[in-house]
Amino acid sequence: MAVAATKMRAMQPLPLAPSGSSRVADGVAFLEDAEGNGSVFLWGMAAWSWRAGDQVARRLAAVQLVDSKAARQRQVADAFGVHENSLVRWRSSYRGGGLASLVAERPGPKGPSKVTDAKREEIRTLRSSGLSLAEVAARTGVSTNTVRRASLVAVADRPSSGGDSARSDTDGAHKQPVGTGLVPLARPADRSAERAAARFGLIDDALPVICEGASLPMAGALLILPALAATGLLEIAARVYGARRAAFYSLRSLLCSVVFVCLLGEPRAEGFTRISPRDLGRLVGLDRGPEVTTIRRRIEELASMARSDALIDALARHHLDAHEEASGIFYVDGHVRAYHGGREVPKAHVARIRLSMPAELDTWVCDRNGDGVLCWGATPGASLVGELRAVAERIRALVGDGKCPTICFDRGGWSPKLFKELSLAGFDILTYRKKPAPREPRSAFRPYVHTDATGHEHHYLLADRKVAIAYDAKKRRFSCRQITRLDPATGHQTQILTTRDDEDPAQIAHLMFSRWSQENFFRYMRAHYGLDALDTYATQDDDMDRMVPNPARKDADRALAEARRSLAKAEVLEGHASIEGRRPDQKILDAFAGARQQIAELEAAAKAIPARVRLGEARPGSVRLAPERKRIHDAIRMATYNAESALARLLTPHYARADDEARSLLREAFASPADLQVTGNELHVRIDPLSAPRRTRAIAGLCDELTTTKTIYPGTDLTLVFSVKNHR
Repeated sequence: MAVAATKMRAMQPLPLAPSGSSRVADGVAFLEDAEGNGSVFLWGMAAWSWRAGDQVARRLAAVQLVDSKAARQRQVADAFGVHENSLVRWRSSYRGGGLASLVAERPGPKGPSKVTDAKREEIRTLRSSGLSLAEVAARTGVSTNTVRRASLVAVADRPSSGGDSARSDTDGAHKQPVGTGLVPLARPADRSAERAAARFGLIDDALPVICEGASLPMAGALLILPALAATGLLEIAARVYGARRAAFYSLRSLLCSVVFVCLLGEPRAEGFTRISPRDLGRLVGLDRGPEVTTIRRRIEELASMARSDALIDALARHHLDAHEEASGIFYVDGHVRAYHGGREVPKAHVARIRLSMPAELDTWVCDRNGDGVLCWGATPGASLVGELRAVAERIRALVGDGKCPTICFDRGGWSPKLFKELSLAGFDILTYRKKPAPREPRSAFRPYVHTDATGHEHHYLLADRKVAIAYDAKKRRFSCRQITRLDPATGHQTQILTTRDDEDPAQIAHLMFSRWSQENFFRYMRAHYGLDALDTYATQDDDMDRMVPNPARKDADRALAEARRSLAKAEVLEGHASIEGRRPDQKILDAFAGARQQIAELEAAAKAIPARVRLGEARPGSVRLAPERKRIHDAIRMATYNAESALARLLTPHYARADDEARSLLREAFASPADLQVTGNELHVRIDPLSAPRRTRAIAGLCDELTTTKTIYPGTDLTLVFSVKNHR
C-alpha cells in the first residue's frame, strides 16, 4: 500500500505555473501584470505573450487558446476579462481575415467633431428656412445624417401637433417631380434621439417622419387610411383614453400598427414577430414598428382603465351618424369563442363544430350593410332572448327616442312575449317563425322583384297575411305580419314574422335573407381578423352566486334514465315471450317488480336533489376570461373591418367581380409595394401594378376616389394622394 501511494504522488503534475498566475484549465495558466504585459502558460511553458497595449497579440492568444482546444471558450473569456460574444466575434474574424482582422477600429468619430454649438444653430436656422437635408449639408459641409441628427436634438421642444416638422427629412421633395430621385428600399430616418428623449420623459409622441423611397414593402396598406379616418378610431380612442405617459410610441402609432398588421394577415399580437419592424415602421412614420412585448404592455395599460365599453359605444355612435342609411335595421346574433386552455371556464355549445366545450359568449350587433356596430360579453348560459333586451336598450341609447329601428335575429330569439315588449318599446321585429304554421296554398303566392342598393334584382314568390300568436298563459295574442317565401324548385316554404308595415313585402324578405351578411361578418373576421383569438391568458373570478345546473342532479337523472332503459328493454323481451306462448316464471316477475321499485326510489332521490345550485358549490374553481383586453382588440378589428368594407363598396363600379373578389383584391393591394414621396403638402403613394391589368385598373379607380377625400396622414399635415405606377 505504501508503494502504491508513493507512485500516485509521483504521477501528480508539478506546480509549474509561475506565481501570481490564475488557472484557466488543466495545465493552462494566465498571467497579466498591472501595466498590461501578459502571458499564457501551457504546462509551465510560455506559449503566448504580449506587451502592454498590443491588443492584436492578446486577442490572438485568446483565439488560438480556444481553437487548440486547450481550454473552453467560456474559461478563456473569463480569464481575459471579455464577454463570450466578443471571443466568438474574434474567432470568426480570424478565420475569415487572419491576423489583420483582429485590429480594433477606433470607436466613435475618427476625427474632431464638426458639429459645434454654432454649427448646430446654423443647421437649425437653414432647416427652418425650408431648405432640404441635402442643401443644408452642402452649405454647412457635413453629411445629411449629421443634419438629421442635429435637427432631432431639440425634439423635446417640438410642438405635439403634426406639421412641417413631421416631414423634416423630406421638405426638399417639392423641388423634384413626383416619382424621381427616390431610393429603392430606403431606410427610415434614425430616431435614436427621440427614443432617448422618451426614456427621460421629455416626449409622449414621436411624430411621423415619412420615409421617402421606391418600392417600399407593404406600403399599399396605406390605402386603408381614408376609410380608417371615416371610422373615427384614432380620434375616439384619444378622447376615451386621454393623454398617456411619456413614450416613443403614442396611442396613434400603436393603433395604426395594429390596424396595418391586421390588414397584412397577422391579426394577433404574436403577428408582430412575423412582420419586418422596419417595413411596419415606414407605414407609421417611424424607424421601426413596436415589438410584440410593447403592444401587449400598452394594451394591458389601456385595459387597466376599464373603458372598452365606452370606446365601443363611441365608435358605434360615430358609425351610425356617418351611415344613417344603414341604421334602420340591426342584425343581432351571438358568437361562441372556444377555449382550449386548462382553466375551469364555463361551457357553451359551439354550433359550427356541434360540440359543447369551454367557451365565452359574445353578443354582436351589425348594421344593414353587415358592418360591426356593437359587441359585448354575455353571461354564461345567456339566451338570445335575454340578450335582445340588452340590445334594445343600447340601440335606443344610440338612435334616440324618435326612431323605430328594426331588430333582426334568428329563431334562437323566438319569444312572442319578447316581441310584444319590443313592439311596445318602439322597435320593429324581423325573424323566422319557429313553429311553422300550416302551409300556404299555392294560389296565395305572388311574384315580386326587389332591386338592392347595388342594382341587383332579386325575384321572390311571396304570400303576405296577418297572423296572431299567443304570448302568455291567458292566450292573449300578439298580432303581426307573416310573409312566406316559396321555393319553386323544391316547394319549401320559409315563414317570416315582422311588425314592419312596408307596402312591398319583397323588401322585408330581402332584409330577412340579408341576415347572412352577419354570418359572413363572423366567417371573415374568424379567418382574417382573429375574432376567436384569446388576446390574453388573464382570467378573473366568475360570479360564484350565479345559479347553474347541479352536477349531482345530472348524475341522478343519468342513473334514472339508464334504469328506465334497462327496464324497457326487459319489458320488450317479456312481451315477445308472451306472444310466443311462454309464461314467465315467478323469479322473472319478482325481478320486474324489483326493477320498478328501484326506478321509483331513483325518481324520489332525483327529485330530492336541487336542480340548480350556486356556482361556488358546483365548480368552486370556475373563472372567466378577462374581457377588457379582448374588447379593445375587438374594437380595433371591427373598425378595420368596417374600413375595409367601405373600400370594397367603393370598388363596385370599378370591378365587375367586386361582389365576389373585392376583399381578395384589397388584400393583394395592401401587401403590394409602393413609392412614398412628399411634394409640398402632399404625400404621394404610388402602388405597384397588381397581378392582372383588370385588377390594376380597379385599384387605380379606387385610388382616384380616395384622393378626392383629401385625407390627412395621421400626425402630420400631409394630404394623401394615391395612384398606381405606369397607369394611364
